Amino acid sequence: MSEFNASIPHRPEFNWSPKKTKATIIGGVALVAVILGFTTFYTVQEQEHAAILTFGKITNNVEKAGLHFKLPYPIQEVIKLPAVKTQRITIGYRDDNGQVRAVDEEALMITGDENIVSADAVVEWNISNIENYLYNIDDPEAFLRNSAIAAIRSVMGANKLDYAITEGKTVIQGKVKEKLIELQTLYGTGIHIQDVKFQDIEPPGGEVTNAFREVTNAREQKNTKINNAAKYENDRIPKARGEAEALRQDAEGLKQSRILNAQGDVAKFNAIYSEYVKNPYVTRERLVIETLEKILPKAKIFISDSSSETVKYLPINELLRSGNTASSTPSTGAAAQGGTGK
Repeated sequence: MSEFNASIPHRPEFNWSPKKTKATIIGGVALVAVILGFTTFYTVQEQEHAAILTFGKITNNVEKAGLHFKLPYPIQEVIKLPAVKTQRITIGYRDDNGQVRAVDEEALMITGDENIVSADAVVEWNISNIENYLYNIDDPEAFLRNSAIAAIRSVMGANKLDYAITEGKTVIQGKVKEKLIELQTLYGTGIHIQDVKFQDIEPPGGEVTNAFREVTNAREQKNTKINNAAKYENDRIPKARGEAEALRQDAEGLKQSRILNAQGDVAKFNAIYSEYVKNPYVTRERLVIETLEKILPKAKIFISDSSSETVKYLPINELLRSGNTASSTPSTGAAAQGGTGK
């Protein structure tokens, strides 16, 4: 019996001291605190919105960036989405690290006049309703791509090829955006369409493309010439109107000037006539002298009284040489009743 007991290995006794118990409890509490810290605090970035799920159901939306608190998992869960960020999807092509790859099954479609056209577009969007975005559609990006293709095909099928590749591009682009917004509203996707931009709308490659390109170039040249003509018209018409108004103002001024001059001449004549009526002889002689001064400005006029019967001696040459003349300013108050010499 002693030999059997000697063959059994000795088991060490397990001693659980109070210190070890306390350390274990503290470690467990710390572990729980760490787990709670990781599951109760979360951070929302600037371009993000967060949805708080309580037992799997959305109970709150957080739009403010920063550190936030929630109940620990599994009571509450947080889902963060880039709701503010503008996102883009391409239709008809893919851009793989700078390498553009055509996707014909998306780009090729039929126009209203039964021609084939290739349309490449970019759709800009963001999330407007997190709850609808998470629960109303399984794959939001795939749904958006398919709805964009459907909208483009619908609008393009209602227009002719010539219109689509020329002046109708902007109109078609606006109609596609409206159609795409209607689809998102109809299905409650929670997606907000910001813009739809066509990169290219053109027929498939080959001679048809070259022919339509020539048509497009000719139409653009036509529009350019029309715009230049309209610009010239808008430039010349105001100038011509201004010139016409200036001529009219000048004519009006000349008219008023001549009327005033004529009225002044009439007033002057009436004044002279009234003086003439009072003393016709004096007035007539004064007018004669004034007329002589105008037509002979350098002439010397001498006026003498020859009322007597004797002939008076008038040394004109000596007077002219000496400069003592009385001819520059004739008397307007008295008339020459004798001889007049020059």
